[in-house]
Amino acid sequence: MSSPVEENQTPATDSAATPKRRVSDRTIAISCIAFFFGMVGMAFAAVPLYAMFCQVTGYGGTTQRVEQMSDTILDKKITVRFDANTSDGLPWQFKPVQREVTMNIGETKLIHYEAKNILDKPTAGRAAFNVTPQAAGAYFNKVECFCFTDTVLKPGEDMQMPVVFFVDPDIVNAEELKGVNTITLSYTFFPIAMPAPVAASANVKKDKASGQL
Repeated sequence: MSSPVEENQTPATDSAATPKRRVSDRTIAISCIAFFFGMVGMAFAAVPLYAMFCQVTGYGGTTQRVEQMSDTILDKKITVRFDANTSDGLPWQFKPVQREVTMNIGETKLIHYEAKNILDKPTAGRAAFNVTPQAAGAYFNKVECFCFTDTVLKPGEDMQMPVVFFVDPDIVNAEELKGVNTITLSYTFFPIAMPAPVAASANVKKDKASGQL
């Protein structure tokens, strides 16, 4: 009589364990999905945080943006060279008007870059920049520049773009830059989508407004 009882108990045990396994599997799956989306969110958040870190520290050759000029000028010279590049897909001729300038450390300088659209239709670009040696980025201060600004050039149009900058006098105290007498400022223009015409945007808004009435 004992054997039939034992045989009936085994399926009951398996039946009770099955829902628990399903709950456990579901918990693991939800945890994995949450972890995945959390990692994706952190990856997107890392981009602006990294950019902010570079702007504050000059890491990666990122220059500093300031609102006022230096009030200290040293009797020590430094040469700043200018480099220009265009990414694939942007039909522009892009170059510095002058290749280099020798200046006093702390002195404010104005130079220009020049861009020309060689295509027979309007094109748009946006410039990124860096400084070499990379450690010099923390001491290269720009008062005015065209970086990260959307620029549209008509067919055959050329434009001069100013850069106002100075080299922070504290650069002479940087151990990693001892003996460095030349800094290179490099810009690269990348293609971007053409902005929508103002008239077209106004018509779209008008159409949307009409559709809501």
